[in-house]
Amino acid sequence: LISFATTSHAQNKEKVEAVKAYYSGFEKHDWNLAISHFDTGFTFTSPNNDNHIAIEKFKEKCWGTNKFFKKVNYIKMAESGNELFLLVEIITTDNNIVRNVDVFKFSNADKIESIETFFGAGESYPGNKK
Repeated sequence: LISFATTSHAQNKEKVEAVKAYYSGFEKHDWNLAISHFDTGFTFTSPNNDNHIAIEKFKEKCWGTNKFFKKVNYIKMAESGNELFLLVEIITTDNNIVRNVDVFKFSNADKIESIETFFGAGESYPGNKK
């Protein structure tokens, strides 16, 4: 049996801190913590008809899912240039597991400029409107 812990091979400390603050905001249901490392002009993209949506639309459309977050596990991280790739495991309030891959793009000031999310297992994620 192989167990993965948070993997951070020589990642930029500020980038890792920004990503963890983002997800900590979801765990703690704290909007200001979630966006504390966003750059001006932040955008969000996902397969859920979110094509570089602005922060206001992101809050309106996506933030409500935080009520289903119980715990976030960082499975793997890799950095390439100004991007940090993350395989994340979300434990929901009803103890289901949802896995996503996120690509965080950073500005020169190590602020999150954009997030592109790719959904993994968890189609029945609470709050998912089919």
